[in-house]
Amino acid sequence: MRPTELPGASLTPEEIAKRASGRGSWHRRASKPVSYWMFGVIIAILVHRFIPKGGWLIVHMVTLGLITNSILIWSQHFTEALMKIKIPDSARGIQVTRIFALNGGIVLLMAGMILQDLMPQFYPLTVVGALAVGAMVAWHGYALLRQVKQALPSRFGATIRFYIAAAFLLPVGAVLGAMTALPGLRGTLHSQFMLAHEAVNVLGFVGITVVGTLITFWPTMLRTKMVENALGTSVRALILMCVGVGVTTLASLFGMRPLAGAGLLVYLLGLLIVAWVMVRTLRTKRPTEFPPMSVGAGFIWLIIGVVWTADLVFTTPFEELRMSEVTPIFVAGFLLQVLLGAMSYLLPQRMGGGPAVVRASNKEFSRLAAGRVTVVNLSLIIFMLPNALTGSWVKVAVSAVGALGLASFLPFMVRGVKASVNTRKEMMAARARGEKPAPVTEVKQEPVNHTRQTLFGALAVILALTLGIAADPSSVGFNFIGGSTATGTGQTTTLKVKATSNYRFTPDTAQVPVGNRLVIEVTNDDQGMTHDLTFANGAKTGTLNPGETKSVDVGVVTSDLEGWCSVAGHRQQGMVFHVKTTGNNLQANGHHGGGSGGNNGSNGSGTNTNLLTAQNANIDMHASPGKDHERRDPVLRPVPAGEKRDGKTVHKMTMDVQELDREIAPGLDVKAWTFNGSYMGPVLHGKLGDVFEITLENNGSMGHSLDFHAGMVSPDNTMKTIAPGEKLTYRFEATGSGIWLYHCSTAPMSLHMAAGMYGAVIIDPPNLEPVDHEYVMVQNETYLTDTGQTAADGNKLAEVSSDGIAAGTPSLTMFNGHATQYVNQPLEVKTGERVRIWLLAAGPSKGMSFHVVGSQFDTVYKEGGYLLRDGRDPYGETGGHSQALDLDSAQGGFVEMQFREPGTYTFVNHRFAEMERGAMGKIKVTDK
Repeated sequence: MRPTELPGASLTPEEIAKRASGRGSWHRRASKPVSYWMFGVIIAILVHRFIPKGGWLIVHMVTLGLITNSILIWSQHFTEALMKIKIPDSARGIQVTRIFALNGGIVLLMAGMILQDLMPQFYPLTVVGALAVGAMVAWHGYALLRQVKQALPSRFGATIRFYIAAAFLLPVGAVLGAMTALPGLRGTLHSQFMLAHEAVNVLGFVGITVVGTLITFWPTMLRTKMVENALGTSVRALILMCVGVGVTTLASLFGMRPLAGAGLLVYLLGLLIVAWVMVRTLRTKRPTEFPPMSVGAGFIWLIIGVVWTADLVFTTPFEELRMSEVTPIFVAGFLLQVLLGAMSYLLPQRMGGGPAVVRASNKEFSRLAAGRVTVVNLSLIIFMLPNALTGSWVKVAVSAVGALGLASFLPFMVRGVKASVNTRKEMMAARARGEKPAPVTEVKQEPVNHTRQTLFGALAVILALTLGIAADPSSVGFNFIGGSTATGTGQTTTLKVKATSNYRFTPDTAQVPVGNRLVIEVTNDDQGMTHDLTFANGAKTGTLNPGETKSVDVGVVTSDLEGWCSVAGHRQQGMVFHVKTTGNNLQANGHHGGGSGGNNGSNGSGTNTNLLTAQNANIDMHASPGKDHERRDPVLRPVPAGEKRDGKTVHKMTMDVQELDREIAPGLDVKAWTFNGSYMGPVLHGKLGDVFEITLENNGSMGHSLDFHAGMVSPDNTMKTIAPGEKLTYRFEATGSGIWLYHCSTAPMSLHMAAGMYGAVIIDPPNLEPVDHEYVMVQNETYLTDTGQTAADGNKLAEVSSDGIAAGTPSLTMFNGHATQYVNQPLEVKTGERVRIWLLAAGPSKGMSFHVVGSQFDTVYKEGGYLLRDGRDPYGETGGHSQALDLDSAQGGFVEMQFREPGTYTFVNHRFAEMERGAMGKIKVTDK
């Protein structure tokens, strides 16, 4: 046969791949989800801040998407290879179907978790996804069990049985994971389930599978033989690991913390036995390529993670146990490094093509091996250092470099694939020319300087560390705001503090030796509201969502210092933290570390004397609103049809909370907190007996709530504060007529209302007579301070001030959320037409005396009853009219009148100080 007639000589690599069948073809098809998840992780890292549960999503895209898929593929591969099993091609379709069904379950699970974070009703979707994942992995374990039973006896049969045992652990872990996601499950029980979940899934399913594989895979990657007694020793170690997982899981579920810690120590003993076998193997051959370097580093981090977890379990009560502390160790240190190392070795083998092709591909996969491994592991070491030693910017910088080190696998994988294809082409071309390829042993390998690579990797991390220190000097003891630790003691005081639902820090005082550096770890235990901790010297945690923990480096403390929650109004509620120094001051004036001064900001954060008035803000009370302001239509819309349910009319509405800049006077915007995007929420309209179902969606940055005065419901659940990203449905039946206030009931309520979180519900009285025009006027007042900023529309930007509210002098008093909108755009009626104006004094503190200049009211309705009706008083006497309707804060009613002559009539709050702050408008009356 001539060289050109060699089988496959005229085929391209793509055609060869298409003709492949059996294990190689199955492997390529089954591995596709791994590639998809790899790119998905990268995208999730970039956008996770904009996705609910973004951190959880990234972790589970790695553990479920990448790791679980890889385990199913490689455990099948090693089972066939070690047990010398020949799977018929007809059975491969079922294996691929199982893997794609697994990924369907993973997607359902993740969708359920994200959606239930918005609406708890989606929890069943999470459960279905978890059960699907567990079922597919259990099916995989059953399939392996059948294959082992049908295979010939092999000395590796014991290790394969650990694959099977690990596969049957995952369904248990999936159920435990679904329990941790149960809405409302928090505190001690949640921590118990979380520890059990991670013990079963990470240490059991993944850990046992990985260690079982390393028994044979570790010497294979090193290209050496197994050491004596390696198999028997490792099997005994795996038994200890299984026992440790079982003990930890059961002890966690029953709240037996010391026993759970003991189980982790048993597991650790098994790991250390395997580690000794791996070290003995290293004596025969040192790692020179990326796969064993990465896998070996990952195994070390597994040991560190187990030790760290055991220490947490032994020293921390369940109610304070936070497994997220060890998540970076297990995900970045152990799982990703083992996965990328294994893929770097196995992908060239699976692409095949002969020793020369595999070697060419291996070379690309292992480029810069020592440098890449150094970058990842040194970055992780610095990231895991205590917060007292590293600032947040340091962690951001080194984690970015470490992530790049992990992501470098992708370009080298592409290079490896190209090298495999190109080498195949060269060999095929050589055969076509009748040339004999050089023996593999004669292919020259370029010498690799691992020491230089390690040095460059370390320098990259040091550069990131330097940039982090430059951005956050306090990370190495410098506080440019409050001084330097050069004059301090060199010691650090650390403290754990909780932000609680009663607007308090627990503890609320820290005793710090003068000259010590102070680092505080703050956990938000308030499940309905965001908090933070801000100090007078500028140190702060940043926003803490419910359940979140962050640290603040206060710097060197040389005098007493005050901190507070800077969320609007929380400081005024008593949410203050005191730092008390002990010993002699290093600086008499206390410059180092800052004093106890206030915050120059406002929005409830501290004292601010820059309160705005119409005069010092240069507001023209007769000017038109800005061109971008849309006048609030004062017309009361008819009662909507609603839904018919159980004989009642049901009105459904969503109240979307957003924090937006809104104009409230000509040339002046306020940092408003809004319902459905408007300063002052929508007006709801119904009849007696109607049911209202209002869904509150909190898309703001702090906790908010609703209180409908029109309903008679228990406030415990319906009026509770919900955290950002949460939803709550408020249901009430209209049992009384009148105009009713609704508002945000989150403390301080005065601040939330003055920022725009109020509105009206109108329930028509029985037999209400029709009129020609029906309007709504809701009065509120606000208390403002100048931010010194300019809004997007060019107006001055103000924000609500708690100090102004306490002082009691409003900056503006308005109808329907704007001070002048009805002055230059009046209400329009004709002579003789009957006009009804619904009125509500929303407050938060001021009432009104409503009067229309030049007119009188022949009908007055106040707080559920008529004072006058068609000129008759309650006793039937005729001829009476009213000049004003007096309403205190949160009271409402309506007035009716007819205009006899054309002209322009002004309506005012006859408490003239409020009129001069904006509580006025005009009615233009023309002849019929």
